[in-house]
Amino acid sequence: MPVATKPEYKSAPQPEGGADGLFMSSSTRGLLRRWSVFIAVTVIALVSLLLSFASHQAWLIVFCVLFPLVLVGIFDVTQSEHSLLRNYPVIGSVRWIFEAVRPYLRQYLMEDDQSERPYNREDRSIVYARAKNEEDRQPFGTQLDTYAAEYEWMTHSLAPAPVAHEPFRVTVGGSACAKPYSASVLNVSAMSFGSLGRNAIEALNLGAKTAGCYHDTGEGGLSPYHRMHGGDIVWELGSGYFGARNRDGTFSPERFAERATDPQVKMVEIKLSQGAKPGHGGVLPAAKVTPEIAEIRGIPLGEDCISPSRHSAFSTPAQMMEFVAQLRELSGGKPVGIKLCVGHPSEVFALAKAMVKTGIQPDFVVVDGAEGGTGAAPHELADHLGMPLREGLILMRNALVGTGLRHEVRLAASGKVTSGFSMAANMAIGADWCNAARAFMFSLGCVMSMRCHTGTCPTGVTTNDPHLQRGLVVDEKAERVANFHRHSVHALAELVAAAGLEHPGDLLPHHVWHRVSPIEVKALDRIYTFLPAGALLDAPDETPYAAEWRAADADSFAPRQAVGPRRAA
Repeated sequence: MPVATKPEYKSAPQPEGGADGLFMSSSTRGLLRRWSVFIAVTVIALVSLLLSFASHQAWLIVFCVLFPLVLVGIFDVTQSEHSLLRNYPVIGSVRWIFEAVRPYLRQYLMEDDQSERPYNREDRSIVYARAKNEEDRQPFGTQLDTYAAEYEWMTHSLAPAPVAHEPFRVTVGGSACAKPYSASVLNVSAMSFGSLGRNAIEALNLGAKTAGCYHDTGEGGLSPYHRMHGGDIVWELGSGYFGARNRDGTFSPERFAERATDPQVKMVEIKLSQGAKPGHGGVLPAAKVTPEIAEIRGIPLGEDCISPSRHSAFSTPAQMMEFVAQLRELSGGKPVGIKLCVGHPSEVFALAKAMVKTGIQPDFVVVDGAEGGTGAAPHELADHLGMPLREGLILMRNALVGTGLRHEVRLAASGKVTSGFSMAANMAIGADWCNAARAFMFSLGCVMSMRCHTGTCPTGVTTNDPHLQRGLVVDEKAERVANFHRHSVHALAELVAAAGLEHPGDLLPHHVWHRVSPIEVKALDRIYTFLPAGALLDAPDETPYAAEWRAADADSFAPRQAVGPRRAA
């Protein structure tokens, strides 16, 4: 029987000219379109120079006007700092002109700094400034309306603690874990190769290595670009089991063990659902499925890559815990966790009951907020499905604390993390660390053009077009990733010290206050319910979750009984 050879990873070949491109590939045509202004200016400048000698010297004026633009185009193409200029020479410089005059025009023509969605200009600007090592302090006080609903702040101490200079770390790994991992309090969240281009993946991994944090692979699996620079990796295993699957799409223990034992893989994360499209499965549009991606994932070329909406390796909460134990053993004792966007509360309690029943717990749980998500998703799912991060994080915290499991299971938050305060607020309600996706995309140069799913990202972040990816220089952007991480963690350290504390793990709900009306404010522990240890085991009927707890079943994701009133017959 012939022995199957290991497939080699090859760069995606350029499309051949056919009925739609007799003389050049679609990629080359795209390059000509993007460089059309630069080419036109260069050609007209040369023609005007020749005409100035051949006919009339007035053409020399045209040449003198256009020649500086030619120099600008040459500079744009050869510089490595700005990917947008490398991909759109000359015309791309117009963006930077508007960027410079925007603060002045905004007063009369444009929106304010808090009005944009999903990330307002203020949030993006702080990421850009910190990534570039630029000034991030603001003059003249806050621009926020402190009397508006939803305004939040942290309480401070009259005896602040010294600002910690050592990076904050969190040890991940319960009593069943043989190889615990020391994680940073801020890490690169799940973004797959394919959704992001190779240069973006390389820059994120190199930046994570420099910063001392981990880089989550996303469910697209381990690619050569995740491993090229040696940064710490958390391998996310979704329902498609990419990189650890049989031909029929089921989980392959042998293939998983081959990769999970790699020293660069520090933890394994089972993805149950994600904030952008919970209950839907991951989506990689066909336009972004190159031959290389198809080979890495083991999927057909030219078709949408849609992960199943549920796992085939288990069908009950108890079986999921057994799968966690299996992955922990196959990986050589590394921490294994789960990631989910919270849906039915009874299912969260079913997971907790399964942990108690089997005696098996994941080493960590990542809660993804419904407001998160970097990939393509149907509008209805993105806008109206899943629990927002804060409510989901508190529910998961209460499930773990209420069953006495919190000391074994670490808890992480993922969703719209852009600053030290967003991290501190998550940690105050129970998170041990935070993951960020879109903020790190901004540090790579993302300008929120909202074209992530089309394969035509102008900054080369979410595209596999080699010409567009050329604009993203790995070493340059990796430094910005590390800069953003360093400055954000330092901002967190300053907040923690101002509160009179030594570590973010000391933050509690009463350290964050929320304005519920123009004349009323409350600490978070007076707005949300925070259960004491063992409450769900000792006296579940005395908690607000009594009905959901009774409905939860360790042996089924379906509830034992209906929660709430039934539909009229």
